[in-house]
Amino acid sequence: MRRPEFIARQSARPSGLLGRVIAWIMARETAAENAAACRLLELSPTDHVLELGFGHGHTVLELARSVPDGLVAGVDHSAEMHALASALCRPLVASGRVHLSCADSSTLPHGDATFDKAVAVHTLYFWPDPIRQLVELRRVLRRGGRLVLGFRPKEDEVSRDFPETVYRFHSRRDVEDMLLRAGFENVRVASSSGFLLACAE
Repeated sequence: MRRPEFIARQSARPSGLLGRVIAWIMARETAAENAAACRLLELSPTDHVLELGFGHGHTVLELARSVPDGLVAGVDHSAEMHALASALCRPLVASGRVHLSCADSSTLPHGDATFDKAVAVHTLYFWPDPIRQLVELRRVLRRGGRLVLGFRPKEDEVSRDFPETVYRFHSRRDVEDMLLRAGFENVRVASSSGFLLACAE
């Protein structure tokens, strides 16, 4: 069933009451995929972790539980999601263990070599210039740092249900190539029911 364009745009950048409803749905629909991506990070207690497109904020909470002596930062371009996730993570934000920014991921508000790990799930489709975002992620990761990118590939029939005016799906090979062009190495891709997890360092 093809997704209406106005719903697709809310998925790309949630706003208002409808945006909060979409976030609630996404939190449930993508929980398993977010969990799988986080497992691939192989987190250590002291890791500094970045999530791009934190949305509802539930993954931020899970990441913070996995790095009790570390730090979790998030970047999302939706002011609505920033407010929602900030409220959900208020005690962690107050303690300094979580830092959330409302910003464009093409210019990350973090210094070079700040993070040990980074994760982005279902955000690749909305990046107008994926190479630029990936270069930024490479910049903020420390040497040997790991990125996990979760996405549905262009080859997946489910991708046909989403309007091309909002979503831009990429093939598995294209994503591997983009990661290498952005400076990542040791690129490997795992598959689970059509959902792909690209891991790179």
